[in-house]
Amino acid sequence: MSDQQIVLASRPNGMPDANTFQFEPLTLSELKDGDVAVRGTYFSVDPYMRGRMNDTKSYVPPFAVGQPISGGAIAEVTDSKADGFAPGDVVIGTLPWATRSVVPGKGLKKVDTTLAPASYYLGILGMPGLTAYFGLLDIGQPKAGETVVVSGAAGAVGLIVGQIAKLSGCRVVGIAGSDEKVAQLTKEFGYDAVVNYKTAPDLSKAIAEACPNGVDVYFDNVGGAVSDAVIKHINFHARIPLCGQISLYNTTDVPMGPRIQPMLLTRSVLMKGFIVSNYQDRFAEGTHQLAAWVNEGKLHYTETTLKGFDKLPDAMLGLFSGQNTGKMIVEV
Repeated sequence: MSDQQIVLASRPNGMPDANTFQFEPLTLSELKDGDVAVRGTYFSVDPYMRGRMNDTKSYVPPFAVGQPISGGAIAEVTDSKADGFAPGDVVIGTLPWATRSVVPGKGLKKVDTTLAPASYYLGILGMPGLTAYFGLLDIGQPKAGETVVVSGAAGAVGLIVGQIAKLSGCRVVGIAGSDEKVAQLTKEFGYDAVVNYKTAPDLSKAIAEACPNGVDVYFDNVGGAVSDAVIKHINFHARIPLCGQISLYNTTDVPMGPRIQPMLLTRSVLMKGFIVSNYQDRFAEGTHQLAAWVNEGKLHYTETTLKGFDKLPDAMLGLFSGQNTGKMIVEV
C-alpha cells in the first residue's frame, strides 16, 4: 500500500462524519539537518481534537482545512539527521495523521518499551494519565472518606481518576453510558457505584442514591445534563476539576442549563478549568508516580484498539458515541 495522509476536508457543523476526513497520497520531503523520518505505529484520538476542527480561538490552534490532522502518536524511527535518534528508536510526539512523516527531532521523545507497552505512553503514562493525576490531586484534593464522582468514568481519563481516588481513600462513584461499562468499572476498576446515565429514569435521584453523603469532588469530563444533575448534590467546600465537556462539543447552538453560580457561591465550591499542559514542568513527577502505581498493580488499565490506518476517522467518531472503554487507540 502506498503512503497516505488524512486531511481535514471541511469544518463540521455539529457532529463530524466521514466527509470531514479525506485520504490523500503522501510524498515525503527530504530529511534536513535536525529532522527524523518516522513510521507511525499507534495513533491517539482524543476529544480535544474535535475543538481543533472549528475555526475558533482556543489554547491550541485549529486544524487547517486541506492540511493533515495531527495528534499524539507513537512511531518508529526509520532514518535520522537529528542527534540522539537512530533507526529503530521508538518515539512519541504530536504527529500528522500519515503512515510516514518527516518531522523535527526536537518535537520527539524516546520511550522505554521495557517499562510498559508503547501504547501506554498515549494513555495511562501519557496525556490522559497526567490529566487524571494533576486534575484530581491538584484541583480536586481528595481526602479519605470523601465522595468523588467522575463523569465519563469509562473513558481514558475517567478510568484513572477513579482508581487514584480509591488510592486516596475515597468513595468513588462513576457515571457511564452502558451496562457493560457499569459492570466493568465496578468489577475491574474498583468503583463503589456506577450510574448508567442513559437508562436511569431520574438521573438526579440515581446520583443521590449513589452518593448518600453528597459529592465532595466532581471530576467533570462531560458537562451538559449529566453535570447539571451531579452539581445539585454538591457539598459545602466541594471541588470541581473541569476537564472536558464532551457532551457539548458537537452542539450547533448554545444550550441553556441551570444557573449553577448561586449554588457554587452559597456552598463555597471551587470549580477550576485546566489543561494538562498547565502542569508541563511537573510531567516527570506525574509519570514517575503513575508508572510506580502500574508496576505495583495499584492502577489497572485497558484500551480500545482499532487496527489499520484507515480506521482513524472511525476511531475519532467513536469517541462521541461511547464506543471506547479506556483509551481509544489506532494500531497501524
